[in-house]
Amino acid sequence: MMTTIDLSTLYADTGTAKLSKLPEYEAEALLQAGEGNVVKLTGAGPVWLYLRLAHALHGKALKLIYDSPATGEVIVFDHDPH
Repeated sequence: MMTTIDLSTLYADTGTAKLSKLPEYEAEALLQAGEGNVVKLTGAGPVWLYLRLAHALHGKALKLIYDSPATGEVIVFDHDPH
């Protein structure tokens, strides 16, 4: 199953990502990602948030993809044995 997480929706209430809310962002991303799914991170967000969520999703997601208009899809990790 593919799950897409738009990082900008994690901090839509404030308009700017806040380090003090990082545990909330992580919890929401983990909830949206589920267990053992292919996860795509996209949307406007600071680099530190992308990096932290990639770290948090390691071991939870089967495959993690970063997607932006500038790069297209970039595989961050892929633990699918097939």
